[in-house]
Amino acid sequence: MALFFDAAWFKARLAALNLQKEDMARAVGWTQEELALVFKDQMEVRARDVELLSALLDVPASEIANRCGISTPISAKQASQEVQIERLIQRVATLEAKVAALELALKER
Repeated sequence: MALFFDAAWFKARLAALNLQKEDMARAVGWTQEELALVFKDQMEVRARDVELLSALLDVPASEIANRCGISTPISAKQASQEVQIERLIQRVATLEAKVAALELALKER
């Protein structure tokens, strides 16, 4: 089960956006029964659901994860993307250093 689902926060956020709980269920793909279980804190919200709710409610995924009682605010996909981005940044830095060394070598000729 989820650690804690902040039903009051979700209701308030939905109301602020003029949305209903049913809109939330449709966005995530939950049945009415699943929606009821989530709001009663009897069904966990998955990482994929966090991403969809983040987009629907226009708040960061970490906020959704926190309000759902999920201990990790990002999905494995997001974590993998962050690792890939970090690797690309390192590769670019390495390539820039090599280009700078080549430019310096050409100037010295």
